[in-house]
Amino acid sequence: MSISITKKLLGVTVAAGVVLSLAACGQAPAEKPAGDGDKPAASDFLPCIVSDMGGFDDKSFNQLSFEGSEKAAEELGVELKAVQSNAETEYGPNVTNLVDEGCNAIVAVGFALSAATVEAATANPDVDFILVDDAADNDFNGEKDAENVKPLLYNTAEAAFLAGYLSAGYSKTGKVGTFGGMEFPTVTIFMDGFKQGVDHYNEVKGTDVQVVGWDGKTGSFTGGFEANPDAKQVAVNILNQGVDVILPVGGPIYQSAQQAIKESGKDIALIGADADLFVTDPSTADVVLTSVLKAMDLSTYEAVLSSGEDEFDAEAYVGTLENKGVGIAELHNFADKVDAALQDEVTQLQQDIIDGKVEVTSYLSK
Repeated sequence: MSISITKKLLGVTVAAGVVLSLAACGQAPAEKPAGDGDKPAASDFLPCIVSDMGGFDDKSFNQLSFEGSEKAAEELGVELKAVQSNAETEYGPNVTNLVDEGCNAIVAVGFALSAATVEAATANPDVDFILVDDAADNDFNGEKDAENVKPLLYNTAEAAFLAGYLSAGYSKTGKVGTFGGMEFPTVTIFMDGFKQGVDHYNEVKGTDVQVVGWDGKTGSFTGGFEANPDAKQVAVNILNQGVDVILPVGGPIYQSAQQAIKESGKDIALIGADADLFVTDPSTADVVLTSVLKAMDLSTYEAVLSSGEDEFDAEAYVGTLENKGVGIAELHNFADKVDAALQDEVTQLQQDIIDGKVEVTSYLSK
């Protein structure tokens, strides 16, 4: 039985390797063709998008956000301008460049662009800004810092809870692990949900499956979001403690965990974050148990489309299991390796979370 929670919502096939020609900082953003040319241009509306350092081919949240924005542009019959950031110092200039290009809607991908987005939004109140994975609350006072910014947020703790429960039931060693790129709420929300899911499994089953890498307050982080030797060493340290399921949270750092798994020679399962790794990176097919999903393609699509149709709503969007803004992917090659009863339990657990019978806590649910 499949435990697929979310389905492909936009009808856009996610390619394993997306090759983009994108402008660097200080250059005019590159243009993308607008659909098949059969649709008339929607006046002079210009949608734009800027990535964080992960790039639009990260097989994760940058890629999904790009695909959603591109889908909206195609439907509106306009061109999408995109600029890729290669360093943190480029965030501000890249956003400014897009404003100078006359962009009507700007999608800023990732919490690292929050400050630059808020600054640009404050200076340009007539531009619609869409901020992925951040509340635009840089003062941490519970209020947005600019009225024309629409935050796209995702309560991934709910989906990670399911992945944690699944992992605990699948584990043969009684140890599962997780680690993150940097200790930001949008990273630790995965780790929180994952641990809560494992704890719930222990409570239901009377077991003692341990979580390595996150105790709910402190844990293991690579210090960035690059697949580099530091990320690999963090993964190795966790694997060496006997875990047989691992959840890396932070875009490309899953590649470091994948390499560590390969070199270990052990039967260890990988859990993806943001996108279905089985689809976006087929090289993971033999090791990816499931993925914790954020439907960033859907939410960016809807936000850009609403701006192009003069129906922009700057209220924050929060993806949940109930509205299918988050979920877990199908088991794919692991479907026959996971006990059918466990799969049924995860399916029921999803409904119990939606119905409020099982509580999942996070900074978005408090």
